[in-house]
Amino acid sequence: MLQVLIPAHDVFDNERQEFLTVKPESFQIEHSLVSVSKWESKWKKPFLSKYDKTDEETVDYIRCMTITQNVDTSVYKRISTEMFSKITDYINDSMTATWFNDKQDSRRNREIITAEIIYYWMIALNIPWECQKWHLNRLLTLIRVCNIKNQPPKKRGRKSALAERQAINKARRQQYNTKG
Repeated sequence: MLQVLIPAHDVFDNERQEFLTVKPESFQIEHSLVSVSKWESKWKKPFLSKYDKTDEETVDYIRCMTITQNVDTSVYKRISTEMFSKITDYINDSMTATWFNDKQDSRRNREIITAEIIYYWMIALNIPWECQKWHLNRLLTLIRVCNIKNQPPKKRGRKSALAERQAINKARRQQYNTKG
C-alpha cells in the first residue's frame, strides 16, 4: 500500500479575480489484481502488456488502485511528476525476497496475461481469494513459485547418473575393503 500526498497549492479563480488555496489531499493506493481487473474492465485491453499506456490510462489506473473512499476525481490531475515517479517505483517493486534464476527458463511464455488468466491461475493452484488484494508482483511471484514446486522433478542426464553410481560404488569398495 502506498500513501499518495497531494500538497496544498494556490489557484486563480477567474470569476472572483482572486487566488484560492486548495487544501492538501491524501489517499492510499494498492497495486493488486483487483485494481488490474477494474482497469481492464474499463479499457478492454490487457494491463500487463509491453505497450505503454497513455497519460489518461495511467491516471485512470491510479484511480483504480485507490482504496480510500470518496476521493475527488480532480485530485488525480494534481499528482506531481515526483509522486508519479514514486507510484511507478511502487508498481515495479517486487515486494518479496524471492528471486528466480531466469537463465534456466529461456523459453518465455508469450501468452497475453489478463486479470482473468491470473484468477484462473489462483483457482488452479488453490491460492486463497484474499491474495487478489496483495501487491500484484507478490501474487505473480507466489503463482510462479507454486508452478515451480508443482513440477515433477527433472530427470538427470545419463552422465550425471553414471557419475553418481560410480561414486557410490567407489565408496562401498572402500567401506568394505574390496576390489569390486
